[in-house]
Amino acid sequence: MTTKKRGVIGILTGGGDVPGLNPAIRAVTIRAKREGYDVIGLKRGWAGLIEIQRTKGADNSHCYVHLDENIVNKIGRTGGTFLHSSRTRASHVPKAVVPEHLVDTYTEEINDLTPEVLKNLEFLGIDYLIPIGGDDTLSYAVRLYQEGVKVVALPKTMDNDVPGTDYCIGFSTCITRTISMVNLLRTSAGSHERFLVVEVFGRYAGFTAMLPTMAGAANRCVIPEYKFNIESLTELLVEDRHNNPSNYSVVLVSEGAMFHGGEMIFESNEMDMFGHKKLGGIGDIVGKGLKELSPKFNKGQRVNVINQKLGYLVRSGDPDAIDSIVPMAYGNLALDLIMRGIHGRLVVLKNGRYDNVPIEVITTTSKKVNVDKFYNVERLRPFYKSFEMQPQFIMTSEF
Repeated sequence: MTTKKRGVIGILTGGGDVPGLNPAIRAVTIRAKREGYDVIGLKRGWAGLIEIQRTKGADNSHCYVHLDENIVNKIGRTGGTFLHSSRTRASHVPKAVVPEHLVDTYTEEINDLTPEVLKNLEFLGIDYLIPIGGDDTLSYAVRLYQEGVKVVALPKTMDNDVPGTDYCIGFSTCITRTISMVNLLRTSAGSHERFLVVEVFGRYAGFTAMLPTMAGAANRCVIPEYKFNIESLTELLVEDRHNNPSNYSVVLVSEGAMFHGGEMIFESNEMDMFGHKKLGGIGDIVGKGLKELSPKFNKGQRVNVINQKLGYLVRSGDPDAIDSIVPMAYGNLALDLIMRGIHGRLVVLKNGRYDNVPIEVITTTSKKVNVDKFYNVERLRPFYKSFEMQPQFIMTSEF
C-alpha cells in the first residue's frame, strides 16, 4: 500500500448488464487504491457524465460515488453492476432527455454533449477513464480518446462480439446458463414429443447460439450471419426428432436471425441512442413456421412446438468461474497500463493470453461468426474440422 497519491481513476459500466461487471469494478478499485489512486465510480454509464451539475452545493450523488475496498468487497461476488447502467450515447442525446440544467444550451433534436463530458471529467479531476462495455459503449470511449481523454477500456457483452478480443465479460455465464436451461426444457419437449425453439441473445453475431449447439444443447441453430430457409430447418428438425428415442428436437434461434429474403424482427420501431431497435419475436415466428410446415416432412402429421425466450435469465444472477476470474485479470491489466502511462488501449484475451490492443479496433472492425469456417449452411449447425490449436471458445476474433 502506497501513501503517494498518483491521481484519480474513473470507472463506468454501460449497455446491458452481465455477470462479471462487479468483479471488474472490484478488481480495478482494490488495485488502484493500493497503488495510491483515488477511484470514482460513474453511475449509469455515460448518463452520469452528462448529468453532473458543476455548481456549488449541487447534489450529484446520482452521478458518481467515491469507491473504496469496503464498498467493492460487498459487491464483488454478485451479478449485474452496482454502478447501474444505461444506453446513453453522449454524442447523440435527443432533445427530450437533455438534462434540465442544459436545456437552454442544447436545443437541437439530437445534441452532442461531449463538451459537457469533458468539462465534467475535469471537474471531477479524473486522470484516467476505464469504461466497461460492448461496442456501443466503447465506441464513445474511442471518441473521448480522440478528444484527449486517457482511456483504457474493458470489453463486456454476452454476445462476445467486441472486436479485437477472444473474450468479453459475461459470455461464459451466458453460455453456461443457456446450456443448463435448454437441458431443463428438454423434459417438457420430450414429454410432449415437440419441437423446442429457444430464442437466445445475438443481434449481429451468433456466438451465443453456436457454442451451446456445438456443446450438444441443440440439434440446430440459426444465426444472424446466415439467412436461413424455414423449410430446410423444418425438414432437419423432423429428421432429428425421428432419430431421437424421446421424439423431440431442439433449435436455438439468435434474436438477430433472419429468414431467407427477410430482415430482422423488432418488437417496435423505437430506437435507442445508438440507433438500435429492440429485437424480439423471431423465436415465436420460427415456432409458428415449424408447426405449419411440419406435416410436409412428417407424413402429414403436425408437430407442436414449445417456444421459450431466455432473455434476461441468462444475464442475471451471479457470475460463473470464468466471469469471476477474467474480470479480475482485466481490471489488473488496466492498472498495469495506467501505471506505465499507457492509454488508448483495449484490454483483451487473445489466443489464450491476456494482452491489449489499440482502442480504435472497436470502431474500425467487426466481430462475427466466420460462416465459411464454422457454420454448415446445409445442416444449420456448427462445423469444424479440428480443434487443434483453436482458442478456448473456438470461434474467436479475427482482425
